[in-house]
Amino acid sequence: MKDFHLGVLDLDLDSDLDRITSAIKKQTLEILNKLGIVIAVSGGVDSSLTAALAVKALGIKRVVVLCLPERESNPESSQLGKLLANHLGVQIIVEDISPVLDAFKCYEHRDEAVKRIFPEYDSRFKLKIVLPNNFLETGRINVYKLVIEAPNGQRKSKRLPPKELIEIIAATSHKQRTRAQFTYYHADRLRYAVCGTPNRLEYDQGFFVKGGDGLADLKPIAHLYKSQVYALARHLGLPDEIISQIPSTDTYSLGQTQEEFCFSLPYDKLDLILWALNHNVPASDVADVMGYTDEQVQQYIQT
Repeated sequence: MKDFHLGVLDLDLDSDLDRITSAIKKQTLEILNKLGIVIAVSGGVDSSLTAALAVKALGIKRVVVLCLPERESNPESSQLGKLLANHLGVQIIVEDISPVLDAFKCYEHRDEAVKRIFPEYDSRFKLKIVLPNNFLETGRINVYKLVIEAPNGQRKSKRLPPKELIEIIAATSHKQRTRAQFTYYHADRLRYAVCGTPNRLEYDQGFFVKGGDGLADLKPIAHLYKSQVYALARHLGLPDEIISQIPSTDTYSLGQTQEEFCFSLPYDKLDLILWALNHNVPASDVADVMGYTDEQVQQYIQT
């Protein structure tokens, strides 16, 4: 067991930077025998840091970034992806994946489930699914709700039954899997490796789609907690517009944070709890440092 305090996630930034970039170079050029790296970027800090690390390891001529929007993507994601490419000086390829998603009936199958909850729903509406409660603050069991927004801006929400929840997630997972297919196409034609972008929190908790954003040849930041990702991104001087973004899924037509979609807790607090869990720190020690009760921390860990 290690001592627990608020600084446990602090990095030796230059040392960690050297170690990660050396590993990227060795894995790409020697182990995988590839010429470079392809990365699908979202405009978020994880994919942006991964791209910056790849450039530092291999140079701008061996890194290509992909921006793969669809018709429900936040336009800001593509703008930030282009900003990142310009900042790093790398080639960017933009491809709209909406036609493929239409062919897979991604939107159609999802909407069938939505209409069983809200019969009035149609293509003019926007939607998202959320976990509405901060578990540590409320102590209440979290249950997914479906939120829809009418063209006039009026919002409604209802509890999602398990059947419809699973169908909606199954349909929208086409988005991540389609992006993986495009990413591997470009990687194969260039003889490049696909570089994944999950951080430690996502990797540990399985917060990715199997065969989708979880699919990659190497995952250079999978050991970094989200707080450490931000620290390295600032250290490398990535644009403030990217670093200031609230972590989001950009999967549904209504804006949705990772906190309300899955974790029910801000990433900085969740990082500390996960670190403590990974290092066998008693819940009582975590509670003392973070200002929660033993019961709150223990219940969250068990969920």
